Amino acid sequence: MAKIGSKLKSLLEKQHYEVVGSHSAVEICGWTKKSLLGQGMCYKQKFYGINTHRCCQMTPSVGFCNQRCLFCWRAIEATVGDKMTGKVDPPKKIVDDCIKAQLRKLSGFGGNEKLNWKKFKQAQEPMHFAISLSGEPTLYPKLPELVREINSRGYTSFLVTNGTQPAMLKKLLKLKIEPTQLYISLDAPNKEIYKKIDQPQIKDGWKKLMQSLELMKNFKRNVLRITAVKGLNMVNAEEYAQLIKKYKPLFVEIKAYMWVGWSRKRLDVGNMPLHSEIKKFSKEIAKLSGYRLIDEKKESRVCLLAKKDFKGRKLRFQ
Repeated sequence: MAKIGSKLKSLLEKQHYEVVGSHSAVEICGWTKKSLLGQGMCYKQKFYGINTHRCCQMTPSVGFCNQRCLFCWRAIEATVGDKMTGKVDPPKKIVDDCIKAQLRKLSGFGGNEKLNWKKFKQAQEPMHFAISLSGEPTLYPKLPELVREINSRGYTSFLVTNGTQPAMLKKLLKLKIEPTQLYISLDAPNKEIYKKIDQPQIKDGWKKLMQSLELMKNFKRNVLRITAVKGLNMVNAEEYAQLIKKYKPLFVEIKAYMWVGWSRKRLDVGNMPLHSEIKKFSKEIAKLSGYRLIDEKKESRVCLLAKKDFKGRKLRFQ
């Protein structure tokens, strides 16, 4: 059975995760906390209209990943494996238990005098599932059923993948089960830098990533995500632009690496770019690719590119 060990479970709990079932987890995002206290919003609310205070940051594959990205703030040194084999938890149970865990972790906010009570009451029904917390979610064999379960409840599903499992993306398309928004990470402009930064634990990682990027256009809402690490991958803007021109993502997010968590053991604070540097790099890629810089959030050090802005960019909710 796919299951994390007690050592990793204890480590995750010290980092304020709540382990759900055998291989899933929830953690309250820092921006969710800030939103509840009236201290701002996540860039995904500014860019796409989701409600930060109603977002559940979760994963169905905690501890399972097929890359060892240098910039990852998770404890990749404690990775369980690059495959999930044997019996896995059912999607309905994962969603139900993630919601329960989310509410348990939010309960302590009731005593904070700065709490926005209207938002807190709304937060009792999480509405947005960010399938991205830790590990690689496309390794979870029942991912299509998980996305379908989330979507069927009227929630949004933002799926973030490293792109090394094109077969799972094909499966989602074949079953006609799409996440509300698909993110594919592109952390390097070429194969050589990719191998250095993402440290794939599988053969043909770059080739599989390119296959996933080819599939990306078949998803209605898709994002190519670049995590920009100063001194490592903020180079060769022309090559990034060529990939963008070739695969034509709806959106491109260029977001600064943040020197937090376990990444501090692998990288230096100098690897964290300023927003001004992110914006300059974004403008360079935009100019070379024919895209435009349509939005930004300075506090998150992130810029959003697209061919053109459009009315439906921001999702609408009750």
